[in-house]
Formats: sequence, C-alpha cells, structure tokens
Amino acid sequence: MSASQSAAALASEPLRRLGDVVCLFEALAAAEAARRRPPPARALQPVGELLRRVDNPHRRLRCIHIAGSKGKGSTALLCESILGAAGLTVGTYTSPHLQRWSERFRVGGREVSDAELVAAAETLRPHLAALLDAEHPPGFFDFLTATAFTLFAQAGVDVAVIEVGLGGRLDATNVVRPLVSCITSIELEHTDRLGNTHAAVAGEKAGIIKPSVPVIVGSLRAEALAAVKARADQCSAPLKHLGREFCVRVDGASADGLNLHIRSNRLALDLTMPVLGPHLAGNAALALACIQHAGLLPPHQLAEAARHGLARGTLPGRTEILRRGPWVVADGAHTASSARALVRSLDVLNCRDRHMVISVSAGKDLETLMPILASRASAIVATRADRQRSLAPAAIAAWAGHHLPRLPLRVIEDPRQAVRATYAGLSSSSLMCVTGSVYAAGAAKAALLD
Repeated sequence: MSASQSAAALASEPLRRLGDVVCLFEALAAAEAARRRPPPARALQPVGELLRRVDNPHRRLRCIHIAGSKGKGSTALLCESILGAAGLTVGTYTSPHLQRWSERFRVGGREVSDAELVAAAETLRPHLAALLDAEHPPGFFDFLTATAFTLFAQAGVDVAVIEVGLGGRLDATNVVRPLVSCITSIELEHTDRLGNTHAAVAGEKAGIIKPSVPVIVGSLRAEALAAVKARADQCSAPLKHLGREFCVRVDGASADGLNLHIRSNRLALDLTMPVLGPHLAGNAALALACIQHAGLLPPHQLAEAARHGLARGTLPGRTEILRRGPWVVADGAHTASSARALVRSLDVLNCRDRHMVISVSAGKDLETLMPILASRASAIVATRADRQRSLAPAAIAAWAGHHLPRLPLRVIEDPRQAVRATYAGLSSSSLMCVTGSVYAAGAAKAALLD
C-alpha cells in the first residue's frame, strides 16, 4: 500500500482515540513527502478548501500571526502568558512538539486533552477524506493547522496566537487575517524552499504581511529588513522595529531568571522572567509589542499583565532548567546562532564541569554546529534522539574524535539511557545540557520527568 493509499484508508474511518489521530498525521506526512508540492499560486488552496467545508473557523478568530527563523515559538508562548494574565482565553498553535502531539495545541494555558484533539480532528476527517483524491490534496501541515483553527473555534477562545510552520507566504497558517503580524528573526534556513539569501528568506516570511495590518519585526540584517519593508510598504502596513519603536534591556541575568526593562512609546516597565537565556529578552519585547499593536489591551492593563504573565511564563525546550544541583538544561539549539545563544546562557550558571549530550537532526552541518556546542564542554555524549530524523551518533563521535581527541567521549544510542547514564555520573556542581535538536530536548524531558 502506498503512502497516499494508507492516508486515504485512515481518513475513511472514524477517529476514536489519540492513536488514530497520530497515525493519520504520520500517514499524511508520508504521503506529502512522496508527491509534488502544489505550485505557489495554489499553495493555500488545499487548506483553504478543507477549512471552507467546516465553515471557515479561522475567520471567527482574532489572531496574532508570528513568523521567523528563530524565536517565533518563544514569542508565541510569551504572548499567551501575557494575555492569559489579563484574563483572556488564548488558543496557541506552535510546532514542532517535544514529546506529545498535543503540545502543539494549547487553550487557556494548557495542552488540549486527548479527547479535545480527537474531536477536532474527527470534525475535519470526512472532509479530508473527500479531498484526498484531488490533484493537490491537503497535506500534513494543512490538516494540523485546520485542526488548530477548529479546536480554537470550538473552544471560543478570545485570541489565537498562531506560529508559522515554515516560511510564511506559502504556509498553511497564512489563511488568517490577523490583528498583527510578527517576524522575529531571519537566518539562512530551508534554503531549498525559501531561497539562499537573507533577502529571499525575508521575502518569504514577509508574505504573512496583510494590507493595513501592523507588523512587528525583531533585529534584522539590512538586506532582510529591506525585503520586509518593501512588502510592508506595498501593503500599507505600519512597521514597528525592535530597537526603534520599542526596546529591551537586560539589567541582570542569573539562574533565577532575567531582570528586564522594556520601553515603547506608551509603556515603560521593569519585570522579571524565570528563563535562563538573555537572548529571550527580545522575544519578550516582541510579544509585548504584538499585543500592544493588536489593540487587545489598554496600556495600563498590558503593563500589569506583562509583569504577572512573564513572571510565570515557561518556555519548554528553550534553555529550560529541568533540575538543579546538579544542573540539567534542555535546549533545542540546532543552528549556529541558537547554539551560540545556548553557550552564552549556560555561562550564567558558572559550571566548569559541563557535560553535553548531543543529538543532531539529519541534514544539519556538524562542522558548523559542533565547534560551538563543544566549545566549553568537559565531556560529550553522542546519542540519537529520533531514529528516523537524527544523525547516527557515530557521526558526532567521529567529529569529536577528530577535532577534540582529548575530550572524554561516549556513544550511547538510546537517548533516555544517554541522559540517565550521564546524569548518574554528575556531581552536585556539574551541568548536563541535552541539545542539538528539539528531539534531544524532548528526550531529556522524557528521561528525567516522565
């Protein structure tokens, strides 16, 4: 049976439990990988037709739409924290997940239940089944995105915070008409899909900009900013820049969190965030600016909600402290810039005995990533967090053996065993960081918290 036939067979039967939904997600992903993508002019047609058949739930949502190479998921979760502290019910759609599919769909500050996810997917399933024979049927991310919109409409959320999956212009989430759009950062990523220059990548992400809808942007290279500005000008969309119309300053960083000062033309506030990474300060400022320019809260209420919401906000898999004494940190760093940010964040803990448990996804450049992740390591443990998507740990070990022959090195294939074995050998003042991919961060949580 082909991947497409498998997806069609699964879509023809009612979804009764979470396992049924996950099997359908995975079958759609396999089927999508085996066929040609629709041409750009029709990229949003499959998800649009699926949504039309369930009365366009996305059109009933007030949305914040967030794109970017890095930081978009963090910014989305921080928006959720602030809006939730103001008493609003927020639906948040992010990707990928660390451990459970339900992590991608949040309502009211919590993951949706299995029953809620099954019900939303089942609402869509017969319509999906009817479309799978089309020339360009809905794909994996189309169905996930439609499921999110259906969940949020069924829950009657006050606001939906929607993270772009990949790029922006052709992404399934780009069917929304948001209150505000945000582009957090631009890096050279997915160059086969988005282009091989910063301007090209920025142009794809700027595709989320809508006529007259405010746009919030992080710190961008000149050529990337020019591409974003060109699209904003074309759409008569007001453009607000981190470092110009709103600013953030880190006044202190410790294991207990960040002390921040954030200022805009209508706000100036000091607050604390319980996160390890100073690089996350910019995401907090972006979240605040998104909410301000969406017009969701008046300034005095926004300031109070930001203080309370950011003080209790959590960012799973983003320099996340899982244990203290010895320190255990999980982080999904998988690019050079995110690896550098991670290393700087770990420096805050002042641990010289630093054990790096590393699993890298296939296709990533070890020659770029490993020198950064290993730069302050006392030991490296190579593992494979996901059997299908991760590089063989032997590749990591070969790099370390060649470039750092004196550094203690172990290869432990099973990720949970790698985390537990490394943790068992730590002293109370040691640090273990599990990183290299989101799958690695998820493996750390599974090994130590489940």
